[in-house]
Amino acid sequence: MPSLLVRNATILTMNDTLDVVEGDVLIDDGHIVVVGDVGAVRAERTVDARGGYLLPGFVQTHLHLCQTLFRGYADDLALLDWLTTRIWPMEAAHTPASLQASARLAALELLGSGTTTVLTMETVHDTDAVFDALAPVGLRAIVGKCMMDGDAGVPARLRERTRASIDESLALVSRWQHGANGRLRVAFAPRFAVSCSRELLEEVAWLSSAHGLLVHTHASENRDEVALIQARTGMSNVVYLHDCDLTSERLCLAHCVWVDEVEQNILAERRVNVMHCPGSNLKLGSGLAPIVELKARGVCLSLGADGAACNNHLDMFGEMRLAATLQAVRHGPGALPAAEVLRMATRDGARALGMEREIGSVEVGKRADLIVIERDRAHFAPGVDPFSTIVYAGRPTDVRTTIVDGEVLVDDFTAVGLDAEEIAAVARTEAQALAARAF
Repeated sequence: MPSLLVRNATILTMNDTLDVVEGDVLIDDGHIVVVGDVGAVRAERTVDARGGYLLPGFVQTHLHLCQTLFRGYADDLALLDWLTTRIWPMEAAHTPASLQASARLAALELLGSGTTTVLTMETVHDTDAVFDALAPVGLRAIVGKCMMDGDAGVPARLRERTRASIDESLALVSRWQHGANGRLRVAFAPRFAVSCSRELLEEVAWLSSAHGLLVHTHASENRDEVALIQARTGMSNVVYLHDCDLTSERLCLAHCVWVDEVEQNILAERRVNVMHCPGSNLKLGSGLAPIVELKARGVCLSLGADGAACNNHLDMFGEMRLAATLQAVRHGPGALPAAEVLRMATRDGARALGMEREIGSVEVGKRADLIVIERDRAHFAPGVDPFSTIVYAGRPTDVRTTIVDGEVLVDDFTAVGLDAEEIAAVARTEAQALAARAF
């Protein structure tokens, strides 16, 4: 890869001491080689940050790229009704073409608003189409095929046999793990305990350990879901997952809104990663997650927009502001400080994905996944504290530059190599056809 120099930046390193440095970042072969004053060094390309904030790209740890085309089709419903009447019929109606359109539309929005890495759960079928869509656009992604073998009430196309679900997930590992020069990886993605058999969950737990792969699932998002698991298993949700041997540092557990003290202690003791999605939790009326309590126990907490079907945007700025302000409502202002929230959006996201040594901070040796946020905006002035300025005042349209692996993917607010009008037009066409098939 050609060398790249980003000059004249206010660098939020997100390192252990949250150092803020005025200066430059030199990148070579996709890695950061100098942070600070690089002197008279020249690179094959130079980007002038013009005093803007330079920080690690956002790491979103819970998304559904396949649901981007569902935006506006599934509003104002509670979780289980939302799933059964809208999401599952639409996921069943997906084709490879509509999945590619959905993933490309999501990638365009994510890169344009500063997200450089995602953990995403797709639908049951045709997951290769999502990988095919992501490979050329430059986004770093861990993708899982949704696994559903335990719910007879879902559309026929989403009903799987246990062995077939596992075999297809393993086949994706063989085809895509470390693809696109290492940017693409694979996770196991059982949807949630409601739609998965115990046999599948236990097998996934074993395979995750054997192969060192992440497990990406949902838990305790909604009170009705919690009650359903209790009625079926005699256990609370997290206790049941623990009983299936799933709880470990490889488990990435979305939501955890309704977790009691016993479950919170399991999450902490077993080093489970909790992915907080405040925007979708509010829109679906699910509740307010006990983030301050989990943080006090040492649980690794990160952020995700969830999906365009329940948010309806994929914007990390909105999630950061909600994360901080909702905990202020629960525990008082400052309960979750802005610097901690920005850490959740960057370094702790990388930690949750087992990638903290590669990404998540602006440090020598790490991969150059970086963003530049325009600082010369009225809503940023006076900008006394860069952390609170970004978390409380930032907008997705403030992202001027997005870099992944040292490659500039958004330059001067414009996606490089992606035709935004064409991507949106194809998405609209595919969404209309998909809805006609689903309903």
